[in-house]
Amino acid sequence: MMVPVNGIPSPGRYHLLLTADGLPVQHGWWRSEATARRKLAAWIGDWGRPGARITLTDEETGEQLAVWPDEAPTAVGGGS
Repeated sequence: MMVPVNGIPSPGRYHLLLTADGLPVQHGWWRSEATARRKLAAWIGDWGRPGARITLTDEETGEQLAVWPDEAPTAVGGGS
C-alpha cells in the first residue's frame, strides 16, 4: 500500500528519505528498486556527511531496505 505524504500519493514503491540532524531534507520515490538503490549511492556521495541519514524503504511492505550510515554496532578496539 502506498502511503501518502501531505495528502499526495507517492509516485513509486521505493522511497528515499534524507534527513539532516533529524529533520527531513529531501524525498524521492521510484518504481524500480534497482533505480532507488542507484539513487541511494548517489545521495550518499552527494549528501553523506556528519548528521545526515539516508533511508530506503519499501512503501508497499513497510520494510526498511537500507540505511546510511550503517547503524550496526561496531566493536571498539581494546584488549589483547
